[in-house]
Amino acid sequence: MSANRDRNIRRTALQTVCVVLVMGGLAWASVPFYDWFCRVTGFGGATSVAEAGSDTVLDQTITVRFDASLERDMPWEFRPVEREMEIRIGETGLAFYEAHNPTDRPVAGQAAYNVAPYAAGGYFEKIECFCFTEQVLQPGETVMMPVSFFVDPEIVEDREAKYVHEITLSYTFYEIDLPEDTQTAALAPGKESLTPPAGQAIETN
Repeated sequence: MSANRDRNIRRTALQTVCVVLVMGGLAWASVPFYDWFCRVTGFGGATSVAEAGSDTVLDQTITVRFDASLERDMPWEFRPVEREMEIRIGETGLAFYEAHNPTDRPVAGQAAYNVAPYAAGGYFEKIECFCFTEQVLQPGETVMMPVSFFVDPEIVEDREAKYVHEITLSYTFYEIDLPEDTQTAALAPGKESLTPPAGQAIETN
């Protein structure tokens, strides 16, 4: 009886340690993991991707709000240029986010994103977005990053989403490793600047 109890105690302790290790690992990679999970499952208001705009535009309008944040230790400054816009359902909208690298080194970032309320996530269609690719900002560089989108007219047929009148699109930038070509160029003598990757369409510095 005592031996069985000891085995149960050891088994419980081992399971507890495993849970702690797994949770710690998920917390360490929280934003990248959450972003991947949402994109694969549609959980948490993950958006959809469209190749073109909608063929149907309704008279009904919806307000889209824009939110920006940074993962801990990400040194950039990041904000939406417009806080909100009102568009017709099915109409293509274009919004910009501004990012600035105040450091003296190149910094690469990737944006995680979601939509609230969650019921609207599957009807928020992105056509083009800076979040589709990694972004690299040079020291002191400021860029305007576009996102082109529309709200799928089918939202008015959804028994929950049809009551949504406001949608919030949120981005969180987290730092990633620099691409190899950027690292090599940064170390090359006499190399003062690099051409930014796709998605950084407008430079303001």
